[in-house]
Amino acid sequence: MHILYVEDELKIANFVCAGLKEQGFVVDYCDNGNDGYQYALDREYDAIVLDIMLPGKDGLAILKSLRREGRNVPVILLTARNELDDRLEGLNLGADDYLAKPFFVEELVARIHALVRRISGDRQNILSVDPIKLDRITREVTCNQQSVELTSREFNLLEYLMRSPGRVFTRTQILEHIWGYDFNPSTNLVDVCIQRIRKKLDRVGGSGCLESMRGVGYRFRKPEMKS
Repeated sequence: MHILYVEDELKIANFVCAGLKEQGFVVDYCDNGNDGYQYALDREYDAIVLDIMLPGKDGLAILKSLRREGRNVPVILLTARNELDDRLEGLNLGADDYLAKPFFVEELVARIHALVRRISGDRQNILSVDPIKLDRITREVTCNQQSVELTSREFNLLEYLMRSPGRVFTRTQILEHIWGYDFNPSTNLVDVCIQRIRKKLDRVGGSGCLESMRGVGYRFRKPEMKS
């Protein structure tokens, strides 16, 4: 999942970003509200983790503006333990959940998963395009009912493509969504990762699921049925 995390306390941010990435999340991080709000407008996220006290545009102002713009992305607010009024105001403005500081990263991860599951519905946690099934919560992949072991990055890339079977994604789109925005667009990271996934799927009969579109990018498609 692709997460936006807005927090101005660097030590906390470094710890949380590392923990989220270890759990397979792709994280965009901002240390001020103005940049965070712009990120939220310009890019698509599965969830936003938003501190209330921020330099520039504060967390509640960001939330209020996003909801006014019709952005329904799930938002978890981070608050101090004594900020009851802020928590209540945040929920009234459209926050989906809140977490009081200090907190364990494991709890934040659990809350993100629960929130996305609640918002999207349990059925959407299982992506199934024959012969592949992908569980977004357990992060398990099977092909022809055989387990496929993927790295976190490989899993995220396959999930991204499987969300929209048949849609062509450019290398730049894939790079930005899976690796974030700090990579050189001329890198071959996407191609290398695609090749690794293909090899693993080929071993269990998933040949042809990831299709190259010459000069454009990649798409996930259902393999043609053999007669």
